[in-house]
Amino acid sequence: MRAGTLGFAMLLACPAEAQEVRQSAPPPGAATGAPGGWSITIGAAPVLSPAWQGSRDMALSLFPDLRVNYGDTIFASVPDGIGWNAVNRDGWRAGPLAKIRFGRDERNGGSPFLIAGGSDALAGMGDVKSAGEVGGFVEKAFGPRRAWRARAEVRQGFGGHDGVVADLSAAYRTRIGRAIVSAGPRMTLASDAFMRTYFGISAAQSARTGLTPYRADGGVLSYGLGGNMVRPLDRRSAITLFTSLERLGSPAADSPLIRERGRRMQATLGLGYGFRFGL
Repeated sequence: MRAGTLGFAMLLACPAEAQEVRQSAPPPGAATGAPGGWSITIGAAPVLSPAWQGSRDMALSLFPDLRVNYGDTIFASVPDGIGWNAVNRDGWRAGPLAKIRFGRDERNGGSPFLIAGGSDALAGMGDVKSAGEVGGFVEKAFGPRRAWRARAEVRQGFGGHDGVVADLSAAYRTRIGRAIVSAGPRMTLASDAFMRTYFGISAAQSARTGLTPYRADGGVLSYGLGGNMVRPLDRRSAITLFTSLERLGSPAADSPLIRERGRRMQATLGLGYGFRFGL
């Protein structure tokens, strides 16, 4: 996630980078609309990922992908959120951003687009509602041909959680034939309010699950590597292969929920297809 999420946010952390690739280097001849005009991308992505963040059980979900852009100014999609490049010059981008984090379901993990797999390890933990996250981002492209890109996002949650989440990432991008490849490190930090929502164990949850009560502190939620490859198919469509390997930080990994029912290492693999047209 790189969200999060797991749900849609984490598993599309890599496609979020793929969206940046498509914005800055679209397939040759791709329809992007008139300069400053609207463009829409529609597609789908089967994704194999942990059933919930920290799960040892895998799940297969089929996510729809709808993206709307107004030139290089406004962007909107489920994985990338709704944002505005208020600053967009000299390799810098910055502006406001809003995202959604899907809820967590104690019955199967919570992916709203689950088609196979799932997890019952959350039984007794209760459901976590979907949350909105509002904040901002700043990004800098640098190096030869601006092949490197560093990005930071900070968002305040409301609804399902009321914590603060910060995503930090860097990526190197290059072309291999017609494909655009991007890869690099990432880290997510979260406040204690976020950690306690997803990894804390209250007295009531302890009584229902048999897990030891746990009061999670804020800190590193996860860190790892992610990458994607975008391959144009024709003038309007492309496929994106994306993957990530992340490790939960100590505040989450030390929770009895993870130690007894989950796994610290988290891997995601997906393949997306998108078709773009201009308005």
